[in-house]
Formats: sequence, C-alpha cells, structure tokens
Amino acid sequence: MVHFVGAGPGAPDLITRRGAALLQTADCIIYAGSLVNPALLGLAKAGCAIYNSAEMTLEQVLAVMRQMEAEHKTTVRLHTGDPCLYGAIREQMDALDADGIAYDDTPGVSSFCGAAAALNAEYTLPAVSQTVIITRMEGRTPVPEKEKLASLASHGATMVIFLSIGLIDKVQEALLQGAYTASTPAAVVYKATWPEQKTVRCTVGTLAQSTKQAGITKTALIVVGDFLGRCYARSKLYDPAFTTEYREGIKP
Repeated sequence: MVHFVGAGPGAPDLITRRGAALLQTADCIIYAGSLVNPALLGLAKAGCAIYNSAEMTLEQVLAVMRQMEAEHKTTVRLHTGDPCLYGAIREQMDALDADGIAYDDTPGVSSFCGAAAALNAEYTLPAVSQTVIITRMEGRTPVPEKEKLASLASHGATMVIFLSIGLIDKVQEALLQGAYTASTPAAVVYKATWPEQKTVRCTVGTLAQSTKQAGITKTALIVVGDFLGRCYARSKLYDPAFTTEYREGIKP
C-alpha cells in the first residue's frame, strides 16, 4: 500500500493527525527533500527506510514503491503542502494503477493557506474579490497558452503565484499587463509557517525590487490583490439586517 500524504506548509505541527499517524507506521518514506521540513522525519519508526525524492527520478521513486509492495510493506510518499497542487502525483498514481498497487491520498494544508495566515489576510473579501487564482509563471515548465500570467491578471482577482520567485521581474511585468496597477498591493511570503518565515509587503510596481532587497530567491509565494488593502464591505452573513436560515434579520 502506498499513502500519498500532504506534509503541510512547513511547521511540523501543521501536518494532519492522519498524516502523522501514517508516518509513524510507515516501513518506507519517500519525501520531497527540497521542500518538506525534515523535522517530520522524526516521526518515522526505527528501521524505516527513508528516501529523498529531490535526488531521484520518477522511475527511481516507482522502483522503491514496487519493491516495498513486493515485500508487503507500507510506503508513505510525503509531498509538500497539499499534493494536489504542483505535486506531480498524477503520474505516480497512473503508474501504480497500471501495476495494480493500491494507494490513497491524505490532504495537507497548502502553503497558500500558510501564506494567508502569515499575512493575517483573507483572500476573499466582499466587494473586493471573491475569486482566488492559483497559478505559476511560465519558466522551464511551460503553461497552457490560455493560462499565461498576463491573461489571468486581466481578471484583477486575488492571485497566488507559486514556483515563480526566481522570475520576479517577468512576474511583475506580466501582472502590469493585466488589471493590476503599480499601486495594487502585493506581498511575498518566504517559507510560510517555518521558523525562518519572512514576509515582504509591497505593491505590484515595487514587487521585483522589494523581493531582491529582501534577498528572497526561492521557496516563496507571491500574492497580489486588493484583499491586502484596507477597504472592503461587511459580510452579509453577520449583518443584523440579513435574514438567514437560522435567524431573522432586524430592519434598521
């Protein structure tokens, strides 16, 4: 059996209870060493085989899984955040399906949630933004033509940009081609929820400069939108005049 597990954004205590229990009982752990907090490996039982997938190819990862399965052992494939986002899990699952190897998926807290927590921010504010676009800048890994960053930026919605901090100049340029202006609020969150977490608040117009001045070159999220500003409408749900299934609104 193979268990895909979301490790959470970084802090060891932000893994789910289910994920932690699976780590404690695994015979083998294959973890994304470039991103997963190694402190989580302290949950492994004695004798657990541990592999760093940052040093492996897909074929090597699958070979370990197949060997563990042949020995009737349990493998945990530990991915950063929630593996459904940029986790490259589909190709692993398809291979396991072809081999008839059983697996399941335990979700984790994504780093985009950790970034919001670091900023004490709410991505969806009434009258500001009710949509969150999660994307990345095109680099060595291409994106579909219709999902170019400048095109997505035309919506002016809240945007969370993964895997793009090394392309910060191009990110800024693409954002300014959309609905954002140089004064639109932005922020960069480095290693959200880790002890070395760092946040940089800026604007789209100063995004590249602020990031470089902070010395941030990897392992960071870029967030953009007016949700980082101070203006928004009050929630209707908790408005005394708003009637819900559970209470009658009071007319002013």
